[in-house]
Amino acid sequence: MLILPAIDLLNGKAVRLKQGDMDDYTVYYDNPLDAAKMFADMGVKRLHIVDLDGARKGEATNFDIIEKIVSTAGMEIEVGGGIRNLERLEAYFNIGVKYGILGTVVVKDPDFVKAAMKKYPGQIILGVDSKEGFVATEGWYEKSTVTAVDLINSYEGYEAESVIYTDIMRDGMLSGINLEATLNLAANIKYPVIASGGLKGIEDIEALNGKKGILGAITGKAFYEGKIDLKEALKLQG
Repeated sequence: MLILPAIDLLNGKAVRLKQGDMDDYTVYYDNPLDAAKMFADMGVKRLHIVDLDGARKGEATNFDIIEKIVSTAGMEIEVGGGIRNLERLEAYFNIGVKYGILGTVVVKDPDFVKAAMKKYPGQIILGVDSKEGFVATEGWYEKSTVTAVDLINSYEGYEAESVIYTDIMRDGMLSGINLEATLNLAANIKYPVIASGGLKGIEDIEALNGKKGILGAITGKAFYEGKIDLKEALKLQG
């Protein structure tokens, strides 16, 4: 099981939001490269990066910072936030990003998502952010009328590396992963699932470890606030 530490970029700094509110955040690292180096030194296999400015503006605002992290980190990098076209996706892959996370466009521009999955099979991650049971878009500002299962199954026949499922109401709250919703999604789609949103400690990882369809879990605030021993959690990676 993959343990993916998260670096969320806002105004060039590594932050964590509360429930997706970009006006309610805590800065943990003024220099995100310091966080990336720390994770690399711990033996992290894959790093999860989100360009929050990009998610809000629809463009890759923190591209230069991400390029520096990729060139120095020495681990697999997945990136999301503001990827709206093949040119931006290609730009990320050209600097060494391993996986591109598509979020809002999974709801709003399925033709682009399918084109991306076709051009880069196995390198696209579908990001599904859920709010009160329905998929949210535009950096979590809007709530759709589509369920996560129905949305992902609309891409049947196309190849994705995985699906990141985030319960927005739990994100940054240290209230625990929404295990029921996460496992339900994993049981009803063909892609492996990476759990995200609210991870509070090693118990969440243990609850997911070995479950059918679960590829990994993302930890953000739980690590930054000292609620989880990342080195201990990484032992579950195998």
